[in-house]
Amino acid sequence: MARPGRPKMKRDPSPELVVAFLDMLVAERGAAKNTRDAYERDILDFNKYLKEDETKLEDATTEDIEGYLEELAERNHAKNTGPKTAVRTIARRISALRQFYGFLLSEGKREDDPTSSIESPKQTRTLPKVLTEDEVSTLIKVAGEPGGPEAVRLVALLEILYATGLRVSELVGLPTSAIGQDSRFLKVKGKGGRERIAPMSDPARKALKQYMDVRKRFLAPGEKEEENAWMFPSRTSQSGHLTRQRFAQLLKELARNADMPEGKVSPHVLRHAFATHLLKHGADLRSVQKMLGHADIATTQIYTQILENQKTDTVEENHPLSKEA
Repeated sequence: MARPGRPKMKRDPSPELVVAFLDMLVAERGAAKNTRDAYERDILDFNKYLKEDETKLEDATTEDIEGYLEELAERNHAKNTGPKTAVRTIARRISALRQFYGFLLSEGKREDDPTSSIESPKQTRTLPKVLTEDEVSTLIKVAGEPGGPEAVRLVALLEILYATGLRVSELVGLPTSAIGQDSRFLKVKGKGGRERIAPMSDPARKALKQYMDVRKRFLAPGEKEEENAWMFPSRTSQSGHLTRQRFAQLLKELARNADMPEGKVSPHVLRHAFATHLLKHGADLRSVQKMLGHADIATTQIYTQILENQKTDTVEENHPLSKEA
């Protein structure tokens, strides 16, 4: 309800499938108006997130949902809502999406449920998945093996993501103007219009240079290089650049080629690897926070817990007193 003296906020009408789902809640489950409205708000918030990448609500993948939940967690940290409130908010959104996609599955609008592997948060936050340094090296090596422009682009995407820890939306939405002097850094515009500098590693700089030599191969027919401002242009995307969804698909294919489980490799997992490996090699937490673009250092601290768990696992696996007699 709008506050007294303020006009009621306008919002886009709900997509037809959302309306059908909400009608089902009322007709079959007797949902009250407040419950219906809460579900609508939660699903439309996810739909707004998807629109940034031109992804339809009914086509969302598990990776899309994971990315949204990560963004939601960062929003809560930025607002300083407190852990219990943050957990409740995320759990409610997951519940809404789980029921919505279950409805689409039952109605034959989807053949799978993208929420099936999504776990509801607990009071102790679930640690994100992380690749080892050897696994990242393997992915980059396998990505380049086919040769050709597609392989060169994929290697550049991997090297840049692993060197900078960009969010996937930041990566695919980079303009060519983001390349700093001598390609030593990227100028990144993150959430809320905040800008930051992302240092580039030597392998990333080399991969970017090789990619820029073949970038024109990804332009639409007749399109000149200077007419497309995106670093990673796309012939088919309405936005003109590579989409998050397409990049996630490329990583799934790469995981299969590298004999890794598909669920183990995603843009977010590579971002997690960047942060964890930096801390492992001595980077301070505040620097990693700035490179990741986290508004609150509490969000970044999750990676120190990953390292502590890894150290504990190493001791338990190798200490002689931990062996059973």
